Amino acid sequence: MSRLKVQYNETIKPELLKEFNYDSIMQVPRLEKIVINMGIGDAISNSKVLDEAVEELRTLTGQQPVITKAKKSVSNFKLRDGMAIGAKVTLRGEKMYHFLDKLVSVALPRVRDFRGVSNNSFDGRGNYTLGIKEQIIFPEISLDKVKRVRGMDIVIVTTANTDQECFALLKHLGMPFKK
Repeated sequence: MSRLKVQYNETIKPELLKEFNYDSIMQVPRLEKIVINMGIGDAISNSKVLDEAVEELRTLTGQQPVITKAKKSVSNFKLRDGMAIGAKVTLRGEKMYHFLDKLVSVALPRVRDFRGVSNNSFDGRGNYTLGIKEQIIFPEISLDKVKRVRGMDIVIVTTANTDQECFALLKHLGMPFKK
C-alpha cells in the first residue's frame, strides 16, 4: 500500500473530520482520480512526436495512455476533425496515490525557481489543476532520450464540495502551496 494512502487513512481523515465538523467519516473529501494530459500540437505534421509523448507518459505513470483526437476542424492550425493531437492517462487507486506522492515529494522540488503551486487553480467544485512546463522534472525520464521538452496538465479530482475542503485535503497530502 502506498505511503500516502496509509497517511491519508490514519492521520489526514481524522484531522479533516475535526476541521470541518462532518457528521460521518464518509463526508471527508478523498482523492477520486488524477488525469494527466499532454497536448502535442506538433503531432499534426509529425506523428513520431506523439509516439514519444505516449512513451514518456507510460514511463511516468506505469499505465498505457489514451490518444486524444481533435473534436472539430480548425483551418488556421491545419487541423482536421479526428486527428491525433495529444495523449492522456487517468490514474485511480494505488497508482494515483503513488503518482501524487512522487509529484509532491520528488518532482515539484526539482522545478527551477520553485516557490510553491498556485492557490488559484481550483475550479469551484473541489478539483485542482496544475500545469507543468517540463516533463524532465520527473526522475524516470532520462535527459538523454528527451528530444523536446513538453509540458502537461495534471488535474486532481476530489470528492470535496468546496475549494476550501479541497485546499485542506491537498495541503494535508503535502501539496506545496505558495505562502
